[in-house]
Amino acid sequence: MKISKELLKGSTVVLILTMLERQDRYGYEMIKDMEHQSGGVFVLKEGTLYPILHTLEAEEWVQSYWQIHEGRKRKYYRITNAGKSKLQERKREWSLFRTAVDRVIGEGGS
Repeated sequence: MKISKELLKGSTVVLILTMLERQDRYGYEMIKDMEHQSGGVFVLKEGTLYPILHTLEAEEWVQSYWQIHEGRKRKYYRITNAGKSKLQERKREWSLFRTAVDRVIGEGGS
């Protein structure tokens, strides 16, 4: 099942920050890991990911650095302390949103 762009747009920052909280990654690695971890549900294009990373970097929620990996120079991203704080805030928002949607559509129990 393909996920609508509206749903993906609202969750992409949380997904990226969560992946970077676990470990530093380069862009293509994030795309592949997100696709794998989501069972193929989240398939980001480079044209979607990199503008988001640049925005997160401008907000100082992530930092980039260059590193040689398997003989190739790659730009890695790491989450900052401000990014970790923002991630916790976004996770709380997501939890509240998910619970409210579940209640409205009848998936959340009572």
